[in-house]
Amino acid sequence: MIRIVDSKQVPRILARKAARMAGAEQTVRPILYSVRKHGDKALVEYARRFDGLEGNSVAVPPAALAAAARRLPAEFRRAVRQASANIRAYARLQLPPARSSRIAPGLKLGQVIRPLDAVAAYVPAGRYPLPSTLMMTVIPAQVAGVPLVCAASPRPVDAILGTASLLRVSRFFCMGGAHAIAAFAYGTRTVPKADRIVGPGNIYVAAAKKLLAGEVGIDFVAGPTEILIIAADGNPAWLAADMLAQAEHDVDASAVLLTPSKTLAAEVAREIARQLEGLPTALVARESIQRNSAIILVRSLEEAFDISNRFAPEHLSIPDGRLLGRVRHAGSVFIGPYSPEAAGDYAAGPNHVLPTSGAARLRGGLSAADYVKVISTQQLSPAALARLAPAITTLARTEGLEAHARSIEVRQNG
Repeated sequence: MIRIVDSKQVPRILARKAARMAGAEQTVRPILYSVRKHGDKALVEYARRFDGLEGNSVAVPPAALAAAARRLPAEFRRAVRQASANIRAYARLQLPPARSSRIAPGLKLGQVIRPLDAVAAYVPAGRYPLPSTLMMTVIPAQVAGVPLVCAASPRPVDAILGTASLLRVSRFFCMGGAHAIAAFAYGTRTVPKADRIVGPGNIYVAAAKKLLAGEVGIDFVAGPTEILIIAADGNPAWLAADMLAQAEHDVDASAVLLTPSKTLAAEVAREIARQLEGLPTALVARESIQRNSAIILVRSLEEAFDISNRFAPEHLSIPDGRLLGRVRHAGSVFIGPYSPEAAGDYAAGPNHVLPTSGAARLRGGLSAADYVKVISTQQLSPAALARLAPAITTLARTEGLEAHARSIEVRQNG
């Protein structure tokens, strides 16, 4: 069922499939242009065609959100409250602090933190409804103090609409795909223009975000989800369950175990086959396991971490916190046998919107810091400016910027 291979095959096994991005970009370009030119008219037409919209507006009234919340089971509402509390607490830790310091006599430097004016949270609605993604994208924005937080999802169910109400999101839109991204990027009469659009989506959403980056801020262009597990020993049933939890997301998802133990490799492979038999999502998970997943036999944990750092996985599971120092590149790290990736997906607190396709080499997951601007401040006394004047004027004239130099000297000579 799942391949067990030698580490010599790592380049072939871990080679990420080239996304069909070029074709997707060609598909979404006319959609972006149409929404930019025709606004709500084009947006509603696309929403009717692709999202099953029945009315004349993509806006969902707050009363409809509240009604959906009332229909939610009490157990679900409690789960949202508990998860939200942890997500909110972790987001507070991520905000950069406002600070200032006198680094020399008369020279005071600092930074002030200001939230973005408006952000848009995109919640996909493909195979599964994802209220957890709504929490992960909205709550950090609220913690950051963003005054206008909007959300959108195509064909939203009560779990999505009701969670929006529980989070006090009043601007919700029934729209998806490239047309939703375009609406938030350009703004329409109905949909506010956002400063940043966050949240995962299919390849057309990713293509739209890529094309509109610069016109609007984005988090990152996401690819298929992935997990890499490093283990020399452990409970085979738990490891298999963690791999299947990732595999059931999508047929393009990948789950990889790196282990020096042939015995563990064989036991995990057997467990995967056994657990697939009773898994309701086996149709998706089995294809993901067969096409994109593997158990890789490594010579040592050192080799495992070398492979991991080269791969830069979205999710990385390691057996012991003492090994954390070996991690250079990962979207999020899950430490120890009682820290499964599913805990992070829902309720532990850190964000589950994470970099994929090797982007973890460049950044971590979505953060409350993504919703604010860090603005530098500087205040110089006359004496401090006089001390810096020779360096400033020399550098300015070396660059040929005479007015820069004179703007300093006019203060010294006056």
